Amino acid sequence: MQFVRKSLFAAALLSVTALSTATVSAETITGALIKAYQLNSSFNSARAGARATDENVAIAKSGYRPVIVGTGSINYTSTNVNPRLKGVGNSSSRITTGSFGVEIQQTLFDGFQTKNNVHSAEAQVQASFENLRNTEMNTLFNAASAYMDVIRDRRIAVLTEQNLEFLNEQARAARSRLEVGEGTRTDVAQADASRSEAVAQLAAARANALASAANYRAIVGEEPGNLKPASPLAKLLPKSVDAAYGIAESRHPAILSAQHVVDAAGFAVKSAEGQLLPQITGVASVDSGFTNTQPFVPGSGLFDQGRNTSGGANGSNTSASIGAQINIPLYQAGRVSAQVRQAKEQLGQARIDVDVSRDQVRQAVTSAWTSYTAARENVTANRETVAATQLALNGVIEERNVGQRTTLDVLNAQQDVITAQVNLASSERDVVVGSYAILSAIGALGAKRLGLQVAEYRPQEHYNAVKDKWFGLRTPDGR
Repeated sequence: MQFVRKSLFAAALLSVTALSTATVSAETITGALIKAYQLNSSFNSARAGARATDENVAIAKSGYRPVIVGTGSINYTSTNVNPRLKGVGNSSSRITTGSFGVEIQQTLFDGFQTKNNVHSAEAQVQASFENLRNTEMNTLFNAASAYMDVIRDRRIAVLTEQNLEFLNEQARAARSRLEVGEGTRTDVAQADASRSEAVAQLAAARANALASAANYRAIVGEEPGNLKPASPLAKLLPKSVDAAYGIAESRHPAILSAQHVVDAAGFAVKSAEGQLLPQITGVASVDSGFTNTQPFVPGSGLFDQGRNTSGGANGSNTSASIGAQINIPLYQAGRVSAQVRQAKEQLGQARIDVDVSRDQVRQAVTSAWTSYTAARENVTANRETVAATQLALNGVIEERNVGQRTTLDVLNAQQDVITAQVNLASSERDVVVGSYAILSAIGALGAKRLGLQVAEYRPQEHYNAVKDKWFGLRTPDGR
């Protein structure tokens, strides 16, 4: 028992020393958010997905541009007639023919499919921008939650360790009183039972602290060091829940993204209907061909490189052509009709999804606002509870010392203290996370709004770099 007390005291002393010497370099919640903004894998993956979506515009615009194809062919023919056949002379020969050219195809009219495809792709890009902003908010909120979870769980682990120290002392005191005849074996058993339970609680608290640290590492990108306490973002919050509803409906990225998806689906309907209209394509080509015939020279066993005795024509020719082709759909096996109907249903679904997003956002605002309000009230109540239970514990100990209380009363009073302290740690975490939840619910939790000193990622820059590119295999960043 003496060894356990010394070990716990040494651990507590090391913890206090480490905290006092590392205060200057302690991490803040702002620093954690900056790291998450830069290092979070899910956020970087979403950025890459948005860049891939940008290329849909360049792909759609290719319908406006010509397609140039180089063509070429070469053929070799060898004939050998048996001269022993009656009435047939030796007419063996080798004929080489070839042609090379360039063909240009330009769509002149495609039922406005290209135009609508471009508009649809542009709307999809705008939706991806809003989805990226939504991912940014989720990343920052998750980082803030992970930060506060580490602080809470570490604090609970410390409180649980202090509780174990107290119960160890109570168990020692119960044995001392039993030895001098002032206590009972029941007091000792009750103290030992409470101490054993505290050992299990400490193991669970330390496991929770390690799990929170692992979650922090996954979101922020680095292991948590010494974390400073954080304050709620009270100054950035709307003045009322009704004001929060208004802000959320006008600027939340989930709603704006759904609206852009509606625009994209509307243009997709028009594009599908364009397949029912005539298609006109202009074609121009330039070809150059040649023919080389080598007849067999009787008696020499060789093919003549210069004469043409087989009646063929040696030489080359060049030709050019230009024209237009029109295709008028008459019946397409019902395929296009089904595609049009499908696109219309998808448009209807997209419109419904806007209402779904509004309902979800409104529910998130309500949940975040009520949780934040309750957490603020809980902080005040739990602080009063901690003070009251600590005062009660001190009184029960004094009364136990004069024989008016039992060891069980002291243990119960201590349990009330540790419960109140744990509840206070949780409510202080909830009030900070609740403020971030409100900003996220109204669509205002961004690096710029929080004033993070970080190079802001602007997806428009990549979009502007690729939307009108005619050729090139390298991405704007050189890959």
